[in-house]
Amino acid sequence: MSTARSPAQSLGFAPDRLARIDRFLQEKYVGPGRLPCAQFLLARRGETVHQSVLGQQDPERGVALAEDTVFRIYSMTKPVTSVALMTLVEEGLVALDDPVARHIPEWANLGVYSAGTGPYLTTPPARPMQVVDLLRHTSGLTYGFQNRTNVDAAYRAANLDHMYAGLDLDGMIGALARLPLEFSPGEAWNYSVSTDVVGYLVQKIAGKPLAQVFQERIFDPLKMADTGFSVREDQRARFAACYEATAGGGLRLQDDPTTSPYLGAPKLYSGGGGLVSTAADYMRFCRMLLNGGELDGARILAPKTLRLMTANHLPGGADLTQMSRSLFSESTNAGVGFGLGFAVVFDPPKTLIPCSPGEFYWGGMASTAFWVDPVEEVTAVFMTQLIPSSTYAVRRELRTLVYSALMDSNA
Repeated sequence: MSTARSPAQSLGFAPDRLARIDRFLQEKYVGPGRLPCAQFLLARRGETVHQSVLGQQDPERGVALAEDTVFRIYSMTKPVTSVALMTLVEEGLVALDDPVARHIPEWANLGVYSAGTGPYLTTPPARPMQVVDLLRHTSGLTYGFQNRTNVDAAYRAANLDHMYAGLDLDGMIGALARLPLEFSPGEAWNYSVSTDVVGYLVQKIAGKPLAQVFQERIFDPLKMADTGFSVREDQRARFAACYEATAGGGLRLQDDPTTSPYLGAPKLYSGGGGLVSTAADYMRFCRMLLNGGELDGARILAPKTLRLMTANHLPGGADLTQMSRSLFSESTNAGVGFGLGFAVVFDPPKTLIPCSPGEFYWGGMASTAFWVDPVEEVTAVFMTQLIPSSTYAVRRELRTLVYSALMDSNA
């Protein structure tokens, strides 16, 4: 009788339990048409444990999903931008406690909204905005799509959270200089254009276009050949369609891959949401993070820098439920704080799902997601194309399915 173990078993997973993942995604989401497609890539200690490739990348034309399908990753761009800035921090070119106005002088007199719909009545902030506020979303900036305040409305009027609104990064910074803050920096957590501002800082401090900085400092060293701010000619046949959820639980085409703005270079290189990528490429980024900033001999960041980034930086050690003012965010979990570009789990029982202390993660508007679990040495990437990301709880469900298959936990 053979006693050979499967690769999954060698990495501590039960194959029959991993098989639940495909059945679950197919029967609950892809088969009934709730998601157009689902790709899930799971690794432990840098080795692939499981991959799901289900559905169609372009249902309009009957094109099946493939392992190398190219997806819009939207806010999964944010961790990349945050890592790029931290490479400049390591070189002493910028510091986390730098006042943002040191690098953006036109922001020196930003006030906090008090009243009005323009002109605005403002009060001085309790303290200046710092670079760390941009990374952890405590800057006082916002997103227009939150539809919550007069400041949100002003962002919508200026198209400030739309990468195809005709502004470049300099224009966005100038437009923000004319608008008030939602609150004094450090007072609350609010999901916002902060990471687009981080991208502007990266570009300005490095003295090169943001896309070039990403290429030189992250994508080329990590061999992320399919990640960028636009879809190249040779990638077009692999580019997925993007859908939005309808009230009845169906799908409506939101961005056709044959006519998408992503087929050309954007005017605004959005560090907050502009990248396209593949599951394999983003897994390489995640593996670098798990390895303390290095992958296959390419050193992006030092281990101490990664530990700083993945600690909870919310004031007073609070979690997102205590600090968040957002009606929309990628995470509303109790027991979850925010680091320098990632949500960070610091009290697992409060999350009510299996997870580890120090686990960090984020997602994108089209329901994509990733997580890195340093305790269990697990990395996971989920790709699909459905807006908004709050439509289904598939991200939480995937965590439960994965950890129910892990048989030799490190904790």
